[in-house]
Amino acid sequence: MHKLRFFSGIALLALSAGGCGLAASSPERDIIVPAEPTLIDFADPAAVTGLSTRTLTGRDSSSSRYVHIAYPELADAPALNKALRARAQRQLRDFRERTKGSVAYPRPELNVNWQLAAASPKAVAVRLRTGEFLGTRWDNSTRTYWFDPGENQAVGSTGLLAGQSALDALAALVREQLTERGSQVERDAVTGGGDQFDSMAFNRNGDLVVEFDDCQIGTCSLGRLAVAVPAGQVAPLLSGLGRRAQASAREAVATGYVSDDEGAPLPRNNPAAVSNKAGTVDCAKVKCVALTFDDGPGPRTGRLLDLLVEGRARATFFAVGNGAVAQPELLRRMSADGHLIGNHSWAHRDLSKQPTSKITDSLARTADAVAAAIGQAPTLVRPPYGAVSQDLRNVARDMGYSLVTWNVDTEDQRDGTAADIANTVVRKAHPGAIIRMHDTDRETVDAVPDILKRLRGKGYSFVTVPELYGSARMQAGRLYRSGSEPSRKQPLT
Repeated sequence: MHKLRFFSGIALLALSAGGCGLAASSPERDIIVPAEPTLIDFADPAAVTGLSTRTLTGRDSSSSRYVHIAYPELADAPALNKALRARAQRQLRDFRERTKGSVAYPRPELNVNWQLAAASPKAVAVRLRTGEFLGTRWDNSTRTYWFDPGENQAVGSTGLLAGQSALDALAALVREQLTERGSQVERDAVTGGGDQFDSMAFNRNGDLVVEFDDCQIGTCSLGRLAVAVPAGQVAPLLSGLGRRAQASAREAVATGYVSDDEGAPLPRNNPAAVSNKAGTVDCAKVKCVALTFDDGPGPRTGRLLDLLVEGRARATFFAVGNGAVAQPELLRRMSADGHLIGNHSWAHRDLSKQPTSKITDSLARTADAVAAAIGQAPTLVRPPYGAVSQDLRNVARDMGYSLVTWNVDTEDQRDGTAADIANTVVRKAHPGAIIRMHDTDRETVDAVPDILKRLRGKGYSFVTVPELYGSARMQAGRLYRSGSEPSRKQPLT
């Protein structure tokens, strides 16, 4: 797909994320009922030049909390980048404080992913979807930030409105729409104060879609609640940015990008992913290790690929779906360079907490994003945080995936320096080792040249994970931790 800077214009693309505005809670998807006014048209992030995905883990991966926060960074929107970064840091800080000293199991989890609710020369919008798990269920919320390219200014969703009086008038219109929603909805709780209007965007007709968080104005069993205020009614209430954003949504013309509600391309038939250099190393005769990188692609992935080429090494990249769909060019380069791409779920939520339907959905949409980029479908899955349940094993078996964890953890998300990371890898490496790292971490990427030099000096070759197993091959539903471990003897269920 030809890429454009958003200042030059980019079409918005319809996704099935809308509905009548009332539905059961869904932690992974925002589907309500298709073809209804609350459908929001999201933009294809791959069509925006200079966009990359930032990841914040808070270096909590080995602690009592699970944290994965992803948000976009746009080359031409510094004010928006600053606002998103501040939001991510604030969410992490607040979550840490609220879960301090927690020893709960399953572990508390904070997960944030994103979508582009608008991307045009007139207005840009980033919708952050936050999920929190504190022991019993997921609580979900949304917040949408808007960016005015002409003014280089980032604002919250209320910036679409012309002041407090307009916000009060909008609240009255929303209450009116909620009249027939039943007694479970607390329509009188909707006011022009607080943060009830922190997630708003326009549908293709120019109607203003107002989204409420779980439990915000009704019982938690309702899940997501949204209202679409007709374009004609909302027009007098809009600020200059709001008018431009509304006009942009109406002018949007769908391109050839085919997608569903979270931005993943629709399924296609593709061959299984393999390294184009598989078979060039016989791990039965030489010492092999598999370097693996999680959570990308991100802003440091390109430099890592350069270093791997210089070091004549191949690796396995476990891509997160909502990052893969934003930067398919990096996946294409991985494949061309002889690396292997695996599946790390759509939004990096702990799959062991999910029912089989959610596991299937998360893995399938990520596989489709990878396949859309490279024409091959991944066959390996690395569960986020290495957390595996019997349901996940069963889904992996049924979908044809092998599960891959690791037996050498660099702990590169725990404030170690590049020297620390390299020393850990060299000290723990052994024939058949599966080594876990993150291409989102600066110190990790800096450590790679030293790792390659020192391990090659010890006689190691760097291969993709399946090559560790040679002719035995990897089997669907099995859990693989090391090439020297008899994983193939594990029961399928």
